[in-house]
Order: sequence, then C-alpha cells, then structure tokens
Amino acid sequence: MKTYKTLTTIALAGIVVVLGACASNGGQSDKVSRDKAIALMKRDFKATGIAGLERLDEDQVQATCNHSGNNPPSDELIRLQQEQLATIKLPADGNLMGDWKNGEKIAQNGRGFTWRDKPGNAPGGGCYNCHQIGPNEASFGSIGTSLYQFGKIRGYTAEMQKYVYSKIYNAKAFNLCSEMPRFGYVGALSEAQIKDLVALLMDPESEVNK
Repeated sequence: MKTYKTLTTIALAGIVVVLGACASNGGQSDKVSRDKAIALMKRDFKATGIAGLERLDEDQVQATCNHSGNNPPSDELIRLQQEQLATIKLPADGNLMGDWKNGEKIAQNGRGFTWRDKPGNAPGGGCYNCHQIGPNEASFGSIGTSLYQFGKIRGYTAEMQKYVYSKIYNAKAFNLCSEMPRFGYVGALSEAQIKDLVALLMDPESEVNK
C-alpha cells in the first residue's frame, strides 16, 4: 500500500512539475510547451480498467489555473468561482451530518479510482495526505491546513456545517485554484460519504474535536 501511494505521489508530482514549468514560460511558448506536455502524457499513459485517458482532459477551471500559474485575472476568477458555487448540491433532506466514525475511515482511506479498482467500489477521501485530522495521526501532509479541533475552534453552527459540506463537495467554489479535489462535483464521494466527513469535523464527540 505504501509503495503504491509513494509511486502515485511521485507520478502526480512529476505531472505538476512538467505543467508548472510550462506555465512559467508565458505567452506562446507556454502554449506550445503545454501542448507538447499534454501530448506526451496522452501518448505514454495507457487506459487500463476504470482509469481512462479522459482523466488527462482539463475543464475550463483547470485550464485557467494551469495556464495562469494559479493566478487568473480577478474578473475571470470571480466568474468561475461563482459558476463552481452554483454546482454545489446540498442534501435534499437538509441533514448535513452523518457518522463521524465512518468519516474517520473515509478520511484515512487513500484507496480508490486506480486501474485495479472495480467500478462502483467506494473510494476513500485520503484527507490525511494533505491535512492533520486528529490528535493521534502517525503522519500527515501539510499542503492543507490542520483540521484538528476544526469544529471546536470554528463553532458547531449550521452555517459552518454548510460551509464544510460545500467545501468538500467543490473546493474550487471557494478557492478556484485549490489543490483540493472536487469530491462531490466529480462524483468521487457520495452524499453519504460527504456527510460522514462533515460529522468528522463538526460533531463535538468526534476525536477531531477532543
């Protein structure tokens, strides 16, 4: 498992480095370099299982952030963030909280969406890759902010629950060029899974808030 995660991280880091280097060139040379990098990836990546080549395609948000070095013009940033905000679908039953213990399992599970996974298998959120979550984490990433005592510090309000659900659903509605996946928007996590993650951060009984 650790070997797989390491290889995946290295591969993704390599892609970021290539695209980041391309983005730093600017102007026409930037476009030419990006086109070459994307063509190279599409040539060398092979579709296997559920991992198809469509994963290499950029949508408008990704293209805008990649082409601008994560610094798009302010008017475009605001317009695209508003569009992303409009994609968020809150639960029809109005309940944003699930089971925090299930949320802990989802947060600590980094598996899913590999070529070896079967369609329909529930993936994990892999939250520990970027965030400190609880007080007993053996290791965690630091790309994202620490989530330890999130609810205790931010407050256990309905508005904060809505913010957390929405942020997990589509982080780019709040920070257009965020590195955080759009878990709900792309269908990576189900409504129930997102509710469980909200509970992990917002339930006073969750270990996160101890």
